[in-house]
Amino acid sequence: MNVTPFQRQIVASDIAPEQLAGNPRLTEKQKIAEASRQFEAVLLRQILGDAQKTVIPSEFSDNSTAAGIYQDLITKTLADNISKSGAFGLARTFAQQLNHPDGINSKSSHGSTPVDASKSSPPSHHTISFSVKNP
Repeated sequence: MNVTPFQRQIVASDIAPEQLAGNPRLTEKQKIAEASRQFEAVLLRQILGDAQKTVIPSEFSDNSTAAGIYQDLITKTLADNISKSGAFGLARTFAQQLNHPDGINSKSSHGSTPVDASKSSPPSHHTISFSVKNP
């Protein structure tokens, strides 16, 4: 009797970021999507962490180390869940840009003919800027 081995379904979000690029069981598209999602989660952690800081200190707020650790855990979990839901959309935009770089085998905006990189102007690049301030 021949029994075929059970192929375990691999989930990209279960792989550590440092092992993502070298994983042979994932396609390039899956690697790009997961790296984009993880980058989005990092940005969301920064945004949520800054949004949760109080402007005016209160005698009723708990400023202990344990409360800070718990708050960081909540922020990390919330950021990861938002990025996994896809609701924010930044990871999807990053993945699309990384999967289809401007000017390389892409279609022109006026028709369905491929762009000839030797005859076209250099591709335009969009820049996303942000700053992170440490407390």
